[in-house]
Amino acid sequence: MNETISDEIMTLAEIENRFDGEWILVEDPEYNHDDEVIRGKVLCHSKNRDDIYARAMELRPKRSASIYTGPIPGEIFVNL
Repeated sequence: MNETISDEIMTLAEIENRFDGEWILVEDPEYNHDDEVIRGKVLCHSKNRDDIYARAMELRPKRSASIYTGPIPGEIFVNL
């Protein structure tokens, strides 16, 4: 796991560019009208999702979100 705690607020695009294919723990996330994270402070990042969840339990931020910056494997599309 990579520690990144800083006061820098990053946009989702900046997070995706910097931490491609990783799980990210974001503190004080801001959301758009579709409830998608659009910016926040990166607390840590890892290729392993469990690392992020464990770190969240240690830090216990008041408001946080976890996001994945890579493609989600196995998406299923249904034609209606």
